[in-house]
Amino acid sequence: MPHIELPDAPGILAPMLFRPETAAPLNALAEVLLRGDNTLSRGERETIAAYVSRLNSCEFCCESHSAFAGLQIDGGRPVVDAVLVDPGTAPVSPKLRALLAVAAQVQRSGREVTDEAVAAARAEGATDTEIHDTVLIAAAFCMFNRYVDGLGTVAPSDPAEYLPMAEEVVAHGYTAPG
Repeated sequence: MPHIELPDAPGILAPMLFRPETAAPLNALAEVLLRGDNTLSRGERETIAAYVSRLNSCEFCCESHSAFAGLQIDGGRPVVDAVLVDPGTAPVSPKLRALLAVAAQVQRSGREVTDEAVAAARAEGATDTEIHDTVLIAAAFCMFNRYVDGLGTVAPSDPAEYLPMAEEVVAHGYTAPG
């Protein structure tokens, strides 16, 4: 049950409806990070978001971004689920695996990011922009996760309930009129 009176909507949608003036810049950030021009695919970036959300135990963000990633990554939802269980053995590129390691360090603390993890990502072909964006996605999702869970929002328990939202985001993005 939410800690404050929020509109009847799941997860991050409820506080965004409660404060649309803060929702706009948050959605704009998500749009740039997860859908903007990038050498990482949208599915890869959504997988990073889902993985950080799993590490933060944020059910709504993990399930929603897993659904978003599953519609956009080669191999679909089974690949995303494999990352959530163990990115070290998931069927993803070595570059994404290395970036997920950086994201996990950011999730613990920005100061946890090591020169070795960044060097490993570079050795797998990650560019400075990809490393930057991975760090920012991980940091932003720590904030998004805490926003969702800090207000006690409601998360649907059935993963199928996230699919319509995923289809909408994939088709129209985060900043499309609601």
